[in-house]
Formats: sequence, structure tokens, C-alpha cells
Amino acid sequence: MSAWLLSCNPKRFDLEGHRRDGHLLTSWTIARYVDEVADGDEFALWVTGENAGVVAYGHFTGAAAYGQPDLSYWAEDPGPRHFVPLAVDKWLDLRVPKARLAADPRMSQLTILRQPFAGSPHRLTAVEWQILRTIIEAREGADPEWDLAPGDEIRRVDLHHRYGGSSQNGISPSSRTDNVLIFTAPSSGHQHGYFDTWNEDGTFHYTGEGQVGDQRMIRGNKAILEHAQTGKRLRLFDGARGTVRYIGEWTLDPEEPYTEDEAPATGGGALRKVIRFHLVPVNATVSAPEVAIGQRYVPPDENVVVTPAAASTPDPDLVGRNLATHRRLQNLLAAEAQSRGLTVLSPDVSDPDFDLAWRDRAGHLTVCEVKSLTQANEVRQLRAGLGQVLDYQDRLRERAPDASAVLWVEREPSERRWIHLCQRVGVLLAWPGQEESVFGGPSA
Repeated sequence: MSAWLLSCNPKRFDLEGHRRDGHLLTSWTIARYVDEVADGDEFALWVTGENAGVVAYGHFTGAAAYGQPDLSYWAEDPGPRHFVPLAVDKWLDLRVPKARLAADPRMSQLTILRQPFAGSPHRLTAVEWQILRTIIEAREGADPEWDLAPGDEIRRVDLHHRYGGSSQNGISPSSRTDNVLIFTAPSSGHQHGYFDTWNEDGTFHYTGEGQVGDQRMIRGNKAILEHAQTGKRLRLFDGARGTVRYIGEWTLDPEEPYTEDEAPATGGGALRKVIRFHLVPVNATVSAPEVAIGQRYVPPDENVVVTPAAASTPDPDLVGRNLATHRRLQNLLAAEAQSRGLTVLSPDVSDPDFDLAWRDRAGHLTVCEVKSLTQANEVRQLRAGLGQVLDYQDRLRERAPDASAVLWVEREPSERRWIHLCQRVGVLLAWPGQEESVFGGPSA
């Protein structure tokens, strides 16, 4: 039984499109060794180009035959060819890059390296095939050269000394190890328009690099996008300076690797285009950080100027008199909570858009929705407010399973049934003058 290396020029045959459209690879054209390839022979598939390397391995299922290829994914008609039938045993999650093989002196005689333009297949010796399979197995499992486990902390300067990469960037590809080191730090990232978010399904959306102008798919962003093609592992860290914590290995969502969004430039300013990479954990090895709820309370401006856009909003609590009243109610309640020694919060980027929340000295969280009331909009406002605060409580349940919910309104409702309705679903309905029922006394 022999081993072979098949080569693919993506400029001639669209292998990526072939796979993306759901087709199985069942044969490959060959130009040499037509009478020698046989049923049961093993092969590796090599893709040429900027990120050349091995992308799959498998075995032949028969002898070569002659015929006309399906032209659907060919850039031009190659004419009748010899084909060898095959089955792909495994498409690699991480490509074995050309540089990895070229750096191994035992692979110095590989004809794909010495004669890259020779036709398929390239013959592999038994030793070369065994070395290649060993490299593939190492890349498909845990990296033996990586010795950090999720949760481990390390000084960033020591991290780069050990694994390479730049200590200055949020995305740091290494030229001497097979890693792209990426860093998330909400406390410092928000000032640059970097809003990274943890999602309930365990995925993570990471904002690309570039603080000025629209972000482009270059440098670190390109390194993330092409990490599988370059054979690099994505290593995510919590923190940007000093001591950082390893979160785990990630890869791009194959269905939707990234989206484009808008965010303010560094220090605020006009909106610009940013890239949001959709990352999924590899082998469930990830230990996600504790994502804090809220940030220091930011009082909204009570001097409201109604714009035409605001005037057309369907939410009656967000226009004119109602908006000014809403903000005044909210700020007064926040001031009362602060006077009682509570930590008052505004929502952060990872949070639902609650009006305010607070923590007592024991760390218990209360989330609150504020509503102004008029005779005309009372029922609509109460319905909306109750639904909103229940939604906030539900969306925070994983990070704060015991969070309380308060619906704070401008005055006592005309119908007391609203009080009982809120009680039945575990929401405290209250209004100015009932601060004691909300905060539980002056030393809460």
C-alpha cells in the first residue's frame, strides 16, 4: 500500500465552493502514476497558494479511470483527465501549513516542496507519510507545545516571551508558534469602540482591531479570519495589560465567521464600521470569565429636546413630557439608592437595556424599569414596563439567578389589580413615597 499527496490549485478548481455547497469529494484528477495508484492507498490533500498546506486526508477506493470532469467548479475546462476515486476520512480544522513541513529536515525531500508545479500525485515515502500523520494528529488534538490551561493567569510580557507575538496589540499573531493571541478587556476597550459580548449559547463576539476609521480585513483581523488556513490556533485572554487570564481556544463560526457593525471611534466621535468576529469554543475547553453586570450609574440628561425622530417613536415614554418625567424619576430613585449605601448601575454593553439596577452590601442585584404615567397611557405603560422588567430579569438569570425586579412608576395606578398582578409574577410595583418597600430601610 502506497501513500500520495494530491495537490489543488484554488485558482483552477474552487475546492472551498465545492465544500460550501455541500458536495462530497469522491474523486481527484491525476496526471502521473496512473497505473500505480490503487484501492486502499492513503493520501493527503494539499492546497497551493499564499496559505499552502495540507487540508484533508483519506484513502483511494479504486484504480484510476479516464473521463471528462464535471466543470461546475473549474475555472476553465481542463479537458479529459484520469481520475482516482477516493473517500475523505477527515477535513482538518487547522491546516498543516507549508512552513511546518519545510521546517522539518526529515521532510526536505518532499517533491511538493522541491517541485511544487509538478502534477498530482506526489509520492510519499513511508517515513514521510508517518511524519505527516503524526503532525496531523498533534494538530487535531491538544497542542503539546501549549502549557496553559483555561483559568491560568500569566503576565503578558511572559506570555509573549514564551509564545511570541507583539505585546502592544489586542490581536497578536505569533511568527514562531502556531498561535494568534487575542485579548478582550471591556474596561479599556469601550473607549475605543470595542464592544465584545458573551452570548447565552456560549459563543463570543470579538471586535476587530483598528481605532481610527473603518476597520479593514488586514493585519490582526486577517490573521483571525484566516487562522484555520494558516494553521494557527486562536487563544483568547481576559485582560490587556499586566496579568492576563487564559480563557481557552476558539475558532470562527463556519456558518457566519463575522459581521460588520457600527461603533464610535476612540474617545467617541462619529460612527465607523467595525468587524465583529463570531467565535465558538474548541472542544468545550473554555472557561468563560465572570461577566459583571452593569457599570457605574450614568444619570440621563433631564433637559430633553424632542427631535423629529424621537417624536415618531412608538414608545410613549420616550417623547416630550414623558421622557423628561421618566429621567427625573430615574435619577431621583438612583440618588435615593445611593444615599442608602447601595451600588447603583447603568447597563453595560453585555446587559439588557434596563433603566437602572443596584446591588446591596451582600451583593444581591435588583433590576428596575421606570415608567411615567398619564391617564391616557397608564395601561399601556404598565403593560410595557412589566414585560420589560421580566425580560431583563430572565436575560440576567445565568449571571444573577436571584435578581429581584422592580417596576417604579410615577404615581399609584388607578387600578389596584396592577399591584396584585405584579406580585403574582414576582415583581415589586412601587412609586414615590414607597422607597422603604423598595430598599428595605435606611441601612439596606
